[in-house]
Amino acid sequence: MPTMWLSDSQKIGVVFCSGGGFFLIAGVLMFFDRSMLAMGNILFLIGLTIIIGPAKTAAFFARRQKMRGTAAFFSGLALILLRWAFVGFLVELYGIFILFGDFLGTIFGFARNVPVVGPWIGVLVDRMGLGRSELPV
Repeated sequence: MPTMWLSDSQKIGVVFCSGGGFFLIAGVLMFFDRSMLAMGNILFLIGLTIIIGPAKTAAFFARRQKMRGTAAFFSGLALILLRWAFVGFLVELYGIFILFGDFLGTIFGFARNVPVVGPWIGVLVDRMGLGRSELPV
């Protein structure tokens, strides 16, 4: 199964982001383990930087309309590192929602097409009123 549009370095970035997601989920499941959450955040940031490049990553986090989300995300990461894992995770979750909230409609539109759980996700999305499918360009 070839991935035609990703370079080799971008494939490595996807692996880093996936590892970051794994560590974040594992950190939450282990009752907000500080080291797992921190490792997940660091891997996610490294992966994002490798996928889209350092300049675009910096531009993404430095956009004027996303400054509140950027501040919340990095403040949450700092709180996690300062041993306030639960509070830091909540602050970081708010930052992630502000930063990546524009993509939620696209993500939910894609999730509807997943073979087994897609119809269930579609019903949930429709009930919550989150079913936008336009791209945030």
